[in-house]
Parts: sequence; C-alpha cells; structure tokens
Amino acid sequence: MQTVVLGKTGIVTDKNGFGALPIQRIGDDKAVALLRRAYEGGMTFFDTARAYTDSEHKLGLAFAGMREKIYLATKTMAQTPEGFWQDLETSLATLGTDYVDLYQFHNPAFCPKPGDGSGLYECMLEAKRQGKIRHIGITNHRLAVAQEAVASGLYETLQFPFCYLASEEDLALADACRRAGMGFIAMKALSGGLITNSAAAYAFAAQFEHVLPVWGIQREEELDEFLSYHANPPGMTEEIRAVIERDRLELSGDFCRGCGYCMPCPAGIEINNCARMSLMLRRAPSAGWLTEQMQEKMFLIDGCLECGQCRKKCPYHLDTPSLLKKNLKDYREILAGKVY
Repeated sequence: MQTVVLGKTGIVTDKNGFGALPIQRIGDDKAVALLRRAYEGGMTFFDTARAYTDSEHKLGLAFAGMREKIYLATKTMAQTPEGFWQDLETSLATLGTDYVDLYQFHNPAFCPKPGDGSGLYECMLEAKRQGKIRHIGITNHRLAVAQEAVASGLYETLQFPFCYLASEEDLALADACRRAGMGFIAMKALSGGLITNSAAAYAFAAQFEHVLPVWGIQREEELDEFLSYHANPPGMTEEIRAVIERDRLELSGDFCRGCGYCMPCPAGIEINNCARMSLMLRRAPSAGWLTEQMQEKMFLIDGCLECGQCRKKCPYHLDTPSLLKKNLKDYREILAGKVY
C-alpha cells in the first residue's frame, strides 16, 4: 500500500483519498456501506464539506464509534466570523465528532490572513486553540489565490485541481507546496469524469510523493478500482504514457472542468454539465445524456441571457456562453444522427 505524508500536518494516509461529494446522490444505507467498505479496504482520509448537503451526515453515520481510526476533512464557505462558527458547530454535530482533523476554507475569492478585516483566519486560530480543529487548510480553483496561500506560510494544506491534464503552472504550484512542507490534496483527479482511465490517473499522481489524490466515489465498482490499486499500484508504463498523451491532445485548450462555480445561472442553465456535454458524450457515452430530461436542460441554452455572470465567475477564464452554444450545436447534431 502506498502512503503519503500530508506536509507538516504529519498525517500519514493511504494514497487513495475518498472524496465524499458524490455520496450526496445515494441514500444513507448505500452511502454508509460504501464508506465502511472504503475504510475496510484501506482508505483512511475522507474529504467532505458543509456545502455538500448531507455528505457530512452520512460520514457521521458510517464512522460512529471509530473516530480515531480515520481522518476527517471538511470545509466552510463562510464569509463572516458568525458564519464560520455556525458552519463549524454544524459540521461537528453532523459528523458526530468533537474535532475535525483538517478544516479548510472552501474556494474563497481571496486568501484569508490575520488582520485582513474579515476575521476569518482569526476564527481558524481560535478553533484550533479550542481543539475543535487540528489543522488549517484552504481549497481553491484560482491559481493566484492558491499561489498566495502557499507563499503566506499560513496554511498546512492546499487542495487544488490536479491531474495529468495539469499545466506547467499547476505543476509548479504542487512543487511549491512540496518545498514549503505544505500538504497538497489533488481534487478533480479525474477531471470531473472526463478522465476515464483510473489507472493512468493513479499512476500520474503516484509520481508525486507529497500529493494526496482525492477520488470522488459514488458506486461500488468505482471504489473497487481504487481499492485494487493497494496491492497492485499502477506504474507509469509506456502504455499509460500513451493514454495520457492522447487525452492531453484531445482535451487541450478550453474545456469545462465541471466545478460549478459559475452557478447558479439566472436562465436556469445547468452550466457545469451542459458546457461539457459534447466531451462527455465522446469520452463517457451514456444513453442518459440523450434522455428527454437532459434534452430539456440542454435546450435551455437557447434562452441564454448573455449576462456574462458565468464568464466572470469562471476560475479558468472560459468564454462560457460561447462554450455552451458550441455544445448545444454539437448536441443537436448528435441527436439528429443518434450517434454517440
């Protein structure tokens, strides 16, 4: 089993982190069974957030009575001290614990620091003093904010999108964390479902000793894939290099990662799915993408208000309205030919 030390936190965990966002989509019983099976298979790091609806609740159910055997990481999107304490107390109660191993600011538009007027970092320090959190982290999709967090020396971990589609700047960011003794948690390690070869994704992440990939898991078959890598971790073979190179060529340029930070859309468009529909149809074909319900969602693009809100919010600086229209055009062509 490959393990990773999460920077100066001293947390040592399996190279497979469990991303608990997708368990929102399944019932309590299935979620509890999945989480316990993950633990029994060797996973010990579980990442969730206050914003992930009932994800914390399901983790609390799954790990009642075995708190010391796992690491729990959660997040707050609070913008005020009052909101911070409300989120933290709610998370603790929902998770059924009196402390969180890692508490993270959840994709803030700025890097919270002492004395910045927000009072947020001071709350982190006080929560740590009280023993309610053990380590302070930050997550982000904005490279500039992430770089500032690393340079500040204030954070023990950074969670940032990182996979084999990473840019040179992304690679440099991961290395900066290594040099700073800062834990690096790789979210979107499968690029929101666009990467379909988990062995290649694992082999890429395994090249970085300090990187902990967090896999979003919802189904047993997905969990089985990652658990199988405990005994037989994929290495960077020529075959896997070829897979990565093909994917980099296909996914180079502008494409939606599905992070959802452009939402909500005033026209009701489900941007995080619709803006990458043509890619999903090619890379992860499913009849579900062509149902009447999905067609209704895609055709909402015709009602785009051109307000530009999604463009301004996109951490990847995409021209989202243009991307939506391109995907709708491709979608209509696929519907006409019924080929996907």
